[in-house]
Amino acid sequence: MSNVSFAAVAVSFTHTVKALEPFFNAAASQFILGQQIPFSLWLSLAPVVIGVSMASLTELSFNWLGFLSAMTSNIAFTYRSIYSKKAMTDMDSTNVYAYISIISLIFCIPAAVLLEGPTLLQTGFADAIGKVGMRKFLSDLFWVGMFYHLYNQIATNTLERVAPLTHAVGNVLKRVFVIGFSIVVFGNKISTQTAIGTSIAIAGVAIYSYIKAQMEEAKKKNVAKEDSKAA
Repeated sequence: MSNVSFAAVAVSFTHTVKALEPFFNAAASQFILGQQIPFSLWLSLAPVVIGVSMASLTELSFNWLGFLSAMTSNIAFTYRSIYSKKAMTDMDSTNVYAYISIISLIFCIPAAVLLEGPTLLQTGFADAIGKVGMRKFLSDLFWVGMFYHLYNQIATNTLERVAPLTHAVGNVLKRVFVIGFSIVVFGNKISTQTAIGTSIAIAGVAIYSYIKAQMEEAKKKNVAKEDSKAA
């Protein structure tokens, strides 16, 4: 769904909408897993919702397909995170990601064949090769697959190995970099209101991530204190 959104709207807009991921995570944690979310954490999500709304209202490349695809991606990522965390109790992050990739391939092949197979075989490959040439077409496919795999693999491994604060800050910086990079490289034009909305949304994500990370650190310290007292 992320890729569908990338194709329908500007990359910067997709990443702005995907900044709502923390909201979906918080909702899933409270209403599905039964974890109580403090009011301060919910309050920190307000700038994210406001910023995304501002960016969506005036985004020059806005369309409903791109917006709804990005929102669906948020929901999918939330459930993936929940079940990945559960699986990491029995497997390390590398094995979890390997199984996720294999299962995803099994799910995607039928849909790809049914929805895009005939078009790809008749005109899709020929049109793409005609625009850039066979060599560049194949090299682009290879490098996109390689970098996308590395991105997901490193993100999964990082989540297991570093402190929540480090991962949260890195995730926010990644989104800022991608939005800025897409504007500079692809020349995506954005309105002033969209730029302000994007900035507010990213700031909101940073605040949320910081509060969430601090809570996790405090929880770990309390557990460590209880263990030391028990010993």
